[in-house]
Amino acid sequence: MRIPGWLFVVGLAVVVLFTGLFAVLAFNVARQVAIDAGRSGIQFVPPDQSVQQNLPTPTPPQVAVVTTPQPGIPTATLDALLPTPTIDPAAEWRWSDPRRFTLLLLGIDQRSAVNEPGPFRSDTMMIISVDPVRKTAGVLSIPRDLWVTIPGFRQARINTANYLGDANAYPGGGPALAAETIRQNLGVPIDKYLLVNFDVFIRVVGTLTPNGVEICVQEVIDDPDYPDAGYGTIAVHFDPGCQILDAERLLQYARTRATQGSDFDRADRQQEVMRAVLNEVLTLGGLSNALAQVPTLWTELAGSFKTNLTLDEILQMATLAGEINQDDIHFGGIDNLYVDLRTTTAGDQVLVPRLGVIRTLVEQVLYAQDDLSLAELRQRAESENATITVFNNTDILGLAGQTRDWLTGRGIAVAAIDNTPDQTNVDTFIQVYTGKIWTGRYLAALMGIPADRVQPGGDGLTANDIGIMVGPDIQSILGSG
Repeated sequence: MRIPGWLFVVGLAVVVLFTGLFAVLAFNVARQVAIDAGRSGIQFVPPDQSVQQNLPTPTPPQVAVVTTPQPGIPTATLDALLPTPTIDPAAEWRWSDPRRFTLLLLGIDQRSAVNEPGPFRSDTMMIISVDPVRKTAGVLSIPRDLWVTIPGFRQARINTANYLGDANAYPGGGPALAAETIRQNLGVPIDKYLLVNFDVFIRVVGTLTPNGVEICVQEVIDDPDYPDAGYGTIAVHFDPGCQILDAERLLQYARTRATQGSDFDRADRQQEVMRAVLNEVLTLGGLSNALAQVPTLWTELAGSFKTNLTLDEILQMATLAGEINQDDIHFGGIDNLYVDLRTTTAGDQVLVPRLGVIRTLVEQVLYAQDDLSLAELRQRAESENATITVFNNTDILGLAGQTRDWLTGRGIAVAAIDNTPDQTNVDTFIQVYTGKIWTGRYLAALMGIPADRVQPGGDGLTANDIGIMVGPDIQSILGSG
C-alpha cells in the first residue's frame, strides 16, 4: 500500500473542507505573525491608540530601561515589553472528542449545463478515518461500479445509493443511505458526510490557484468521450510530462477513465490531484491568495454542498488536520486486487467485492497502527493461527527452504514451500489470501520488509492463508541472523 505525502480532508470534496480550513489558516497565519513580531520586540496596538516604538535590549531585567522621549510618543519601560497573557481564539476549534471518527466524501455527477433538481448518482466516494488521539488518518477510495446491496432496496452499483436515498426520501437523504451502504457492505461505520458537485471544485480551485497546479502525467491519456457540462461529450488529451493545469483541466485529469486501469487509475489520479492542489495552496503565494479569498468563498459556497457537519465541526476538523504529520496519513483504494469483474443479467459490467481481502485493506488504510511493537504484532498474529506457504520467486535454488528454516528458528510454522510459476526476481513481498492481516504484518516486521509489501493474494497459488514470495533480497535478511 502506498503511503504518499500529506493530505487530509481534501479530494474532489476538498472544496467544502477548504471553507473551514481557510478560515483556520487565516487566523493561524495572523496569529503567527503577531507571535513572531512579539518575539522580536514589536507590539501591535489598535489604530485609535497612540503608537509606541519598543526596542529590545540585553540589559538585565532588574534594571529599568527608558527610551528617549519623543514628542507625542509615550515613554516605554522594560515592563511594557514583557509578554502579557492572550486568549487563543482557536482554542474553541480544538477537536475535543478522543474517539475515532469517519467522514464520507461524495462528489455527485451533476451537469451544470442542465437545469435539473436531481437526484444524482455519486461519481466519487472516499472514506476518511481519523484517530484524534494518535494523530493518524487514512483515506480510502471506493470505485463507483462496486456491486453491493443497497439496504432496503436491491443489489446495484454503489454510486446509486445517493440517487436512491434522495429519490425515496430516505432519512438523511442520499448521503445517509450511501453511508449505511458502506457500513453494511464494507463494515466501516460512517459518522459524518460531505457532498459537493464538480462545479464547486472548479470554482474554488480556480480561485485559490489562479496560476494552475503542476501535475506530472505518467502516460498518454486520450479521451474522446469525456462528459461535458450537459449530456454530450468532448475530447480530452494529456501528454506525458510535468505541466501546469488549471482547475478545469485538473478536474478532467482526475475524472477521465480513458486509461487501461479505468476507475482504478482514476482513483490514483484523484489522490494525486488532491495532494498537488493542497501543496500549491500551502505555498507562500498560494496561501496568501487563499487568505484574500476567504470571505468571498465562504459566502459563495455556503449553499453549494450538503453535510451533517456543523460549521464548528468543520473548523475543528480543519484544526485537527493541521496537527497530523504527513507520514501518519495512509492512502489506499479498492482496485483490481480486491474485486472480481462480473457481468450482471442485464449485461452491465460491475466489480464484485472480495470482502475478505477488503478487510485487509481497511485495516491497513483506515485503522493502521504503525506503532505496535513486534511482540504486540506477534500476539495478534498468533490469534489468527494462519497457515503459511513460502514461495521461491527467484532463480536461486533452495531459497524457499532456507527461508522456511529461518522462520522455523523464530517459532514460525511453515506449512509448505514451493516455486512461483514464473520467477520475477522482484523483492520479497507477502500475500494475504484469507484476510489474516496481522500475520502478514507480523511477518513483514519480523523480516524487515516494508509494510506496503503486504498485499492481498488473488493469484490462487495456495490454499493456505499467507504466501511469502521471496526475492533476491531475502539473502541479506537471512544472512543478518
